[in-house]
Amino acid sequence: MHQLSIVIVNYNVKHFLEQVLYSVEAASQQLDVETWVVDNNSVDGSMEMVHAKFSWVKTIINKDNVGFSKANNQAIRLSDSTYVLLLNPDTVLQEDTLSKCLDYMDTHAHVGGLGVRMIDGKGCFLPESKRGLPTPKAAFYKMSGLAALFPKSKEFGRYHMKYASEFQTHEVDVLAGAFMMLRSAMLSEIGLLDEQFFMYGEDIDLSYRITLAGYKNVYFSDTTIIHYKGESTKKKSVNYVKVFYNAMVLFARKHYSAQRAGRFAFWIHIAIYLRASLALVWRAASTIWMPFLDFLLIYLGYFGIARYWEAFHKFVPNFYPPEYYWLHIPIYVLMALFAVYISGGYDKPFRAYRVFRGTLAGSLVLFAAYAFFPKDLQFSRAILALGSAWAIGGTLLMRWFYERLHVGQVEMTRLQQKRIILVAGIKESKRIVDLLNKSEVSHQLLGSVNPQESKEIAFVGHIGQLSEVVEIYAANTIIFSSKDVSNTRIIEVMSAFADQNIQLKIAPNKGEFIIGSSSKNDPGELFTLEVHYALAESYYKRRKRIFDILVAVGLIAFMPFGMFFLLSERWRILYANIFAVLIGRKTWVSYQGLHSAAFLPKLRQGVVWASGPWTETTFEADVNHVYAKEYEVGKDLQLLINYIRGRKQ
Repeated sequence: MHQLSIVIVNYNVKHFLEQVLYSVEAASQQLDVETWVVDNNSVDGSMEMVHAKFSWVKTIINKDNVGFSKANNQAIRLSDSTYVLLLNPDTVLQEDTLSKCLDYMDTHAHVGGLGVRMIDGKGCFLPESKRGLPTPKAAFYKMSGLAALFPKSKEFGRYHMKYASEFQTHEVDVLAGAFMMLRSAMLSEIGLLDEQFFMYGEDIDLSYRITLAGYKNVYFSDTTIIHYKGESTKKKSVNYVKVFYNAMVLFARKHYSAQRAGRFAFWIHIAIYLRASLALVWRAASTIWMPFLDFLLIYLGYFGIARYWEAFHKFVPNFYPPEYYWLHIPIYVLMALFAVYISGGYDKPFRAYRVFRGTLAGSLVLFAAYAFFPKDLQFSRAILALGSAWAIGGTLLMRWFYERLHVGQVEMTRLQQKRIILVAGIKESKRIVDLLNKSEVSHQLLGSVNPQESKEIAFVGHIGQLSEVVEIYAANTIIFSSKDVSNTRIIEVMSAFADQNIQLKIAPNKGEFIIGSSSKNDPGELFTLEVHYALAESYYKRRKRIFDILVAVGLIAFMPFGMFFLLSERWRILYANIFAVLIGRKTWVSYQGLHSAAFLPKLRQGVVWASGPWTETTFEADVNHVYAKEYEVGKDLQLLINYIRGRKQ
């Protein structure tokens, strides 16, 4: 029998999985540990990576995504150990995490489940490390937002128990499924994870059953792990609200009396509607606030310019009719904003060059269209010119203020350069620099910090001076080498930088990637040798969608003049799909096949398959890869032309 069985459920997080397995390997030294990875039908090469790099890992490969609970249970049933650790793939353990937790469990027989202190990728403490039971009151306080308003209150803050110190070990009601150490004998007694819970709520249910059986759940503060994704990456989405809180209803119906469960379900559904409404309002506000302020800014500029022109050039009060102010000028502004939208000016992060490009293009289009206006609608070219200049300069000036005030995600530069300090030895520094260069990350290397607390000429300082080095060199990114710096030391330093606007990343030993995240709501940012897909960007997706609509509208407009073309099967296919494309169910051009494109940026079903003269390969997966990587609207146009002409695709 082993001392510990570690179970990791994986679903398309290859880089996180590789990093956690390196940390598990380091933390398992001198311990009798078996490690299981259960894969829920990933398509990102996760299991190929595990088999190539971690031969000591036992694997279970599912042909479907069976959910978190069932996948864990599959490995637990095959394990043979005193303790079981449920561990998320997006975590990093300290070297002594397992030994400390096992020692505590060995000396505290009444403890059935153990959780640890968790921080996110920025070093901030994750409140889900310890939680209270989701009673009707606690759940309602959390979902209504009262818990966030009064986090230290024992009444309102009982869900995350923020009134209890994160640096003290104490008993809790609920442990986080990201790290949950359990007694195998206890699991045989109370049962495994309830497979009714597909994704959320299974840790709450298991924690509650542990206490019902007379055991204790303990939050153990003597070790800390990194949990990159935190509680959820989509906490403000309506779908998350619905799925998570329906799991709470399932929990209530299972463990509470029918009457109490009914009351719980009632208040839960009230809270679901409340949170879902807030989520919709938040998403709408986060989407429209920038265009709305731009509209006001540009409109007020046009309005002021027109009034000035009346007073000092026309010398006739109310020279321009009222509809010029409430109709024509708003149309001018909307044309400018639409051009900004098309150019990606409202994609996050908000970048100034996209706004400049959009307002300039919108102004040129407006001037071109103005020449075709009827004479009675051509009020003033001068106002149009001055207003366009104001639109360009005013929006750029506002972006500058937003950036200085840290409002929104505004970056004035085309691509914010990362000013990097490495915490690595000489050999590892060279490897990481080579990785940065090959991954095409815009960066400025400021220097390397000695992982040892000693002065050497080759370094700008040592790890004990890291705060001073970051301040002096104005660094915005720190990259740690996990080969030269222990995970324990990395986590210690990350916690010290939690309140600073510094990106913290780790380069795993032997890995071909650098990983990190800015917060618990950020899914993590990768610097890898893997390719960047143009179709992963909103800008290109939007251009593709506009192309689809324009082609569909063009085909409709052309229909009365081209009925004889319908004798051709290819034209009939195009016309048969017009409305499916218009409503977004299909796209004119998409990938060949489905399986080979499973991990590429998502596209709707296509009328025409990706192919063409820009690639010499005939392999389906390679064609899809090149199409997603090098996408341009012109390629879709060429493919459609080739299709219509009957040329080889």
